[in-house]
Amino acid sequence: MSQSAEQFNPDFQPTGIEGGVDTNLLPWIAIEAVDGMSIKTMRASGETGAFSVIIKLDSGTTMPAAVYLSGMDMLLLSGSIRYTQGDQVSLLTPGTWGYISANSKVAGIHAETESELLVNFYGAVAFLDRQHAVSTILTSLDIMRKALEHGVALVPSTLAGCIQDRPEPLKNASEPLAIFATDARKLVIAEADSADAGAGYSHPHFVDTKQVPWGIIPTLPNIGLKILRVSEDNGTVSLIVRHSGVAGGHTHLGASDFLVLNGYIGYRAGPPEGYGPGVWFFEPSGARHEATQSVGTDDLIYTANVYGPLVFDEGKGTPITAVLSWIEYKALAEAFGVNLVSSANPNDSSLLASAPLQGS
Repeated sequence: MSQSAEQFNPDFQPTGIEGGVDTNLLPWIAIEAVDGMSIKTMRASGETGAFSVIIKLDSGTTMPAAVYLSGMDMLLLSGSIRYTQGDQVSLLTPGTWGYISANSKVAGIHAETESELLVNFYGAVAFLDRQHAVSTILTSLDIMRKALEHGVALVPSTLAGCIQDRPEPLKNASEPLAIFATDARKLVIAEADSADAGAGYSHPHFVDTKQVPWGIIPTLPNIGLKILRVSEDNGTVSLIVRHSGVAGGHTHLGASDFLVLNGYIGYRAGPPEGYGPGVWFFEPSGARHEATQSVGTDDLIYTANVYGPLVFDEGKGTPITAVLSWIEYKALAEAFGVNLVSSANPNDSSLLASAPLQGS
């Protein structure tokens, strides 16, 4: 164990749920409405209807046409997906990140090979039958029920929930995500000797994260960012983060979630060795960190959705030294030369929930 790890939290004594879960330990749970589709359940809100899952699609599985009632974002972790919308097709490869806005109708998501996706649903999704009528609706309550049936404790959505007693360990055999059998850094970092010029998409809803440039916040030189989307509507910011050193004291005025892809993060009251690849966290609104740091020598890289401002200080009760809201992230994206994924696509008639599907 490194010296920094020993200093981070030598007296680790876990009490509450802590706000995180190792997705590699979670069971795959079948979704009856879609043959060949299963999920790992992380969080589901009974208040907002949002839920976060990892989806596995068996090779050859096609998700039916669906209307995303509150939008969703996704990162393809492994495999290959053919995305069909209108008369166009986009081939999604690992490292593809996408955002589908609320009330969008998507014609088809087909797994060319077995594929795993990290997906955040901001509300229910309605699956359609061949006549384009609603056949079933997947909601946060369905995720809660599935988790309960399989003994999975969902990550809490509030600070009060985080002080609940820790659940009993899962009794199933671990089912690691496919990506962690390889070098997960390749998901978001282009290889120097690669001739790949980046994925080309027929739809504007996707970006190859490997081709998004890294940028540095001047006041946080140990943190590199790939900024993917900024919402001026609700303040949500989607990122890939490369973290070295220590980020000082800060409070989450809005919630956030993240998945560790590589390295180890010293987090909250976590163990001295940190939390590693596959651990997914949800930071409730109001959560505070006296420090967050990378642990060990491996690059710490994680995904992040930030649902409101972060405020930084020099210790609890000290004056605010910096604020990071969507306004600052948008300015940084412009400075980094990033073309952000759009938060809405009003000119794309193929996505209108009220419009007939083309080519189906």
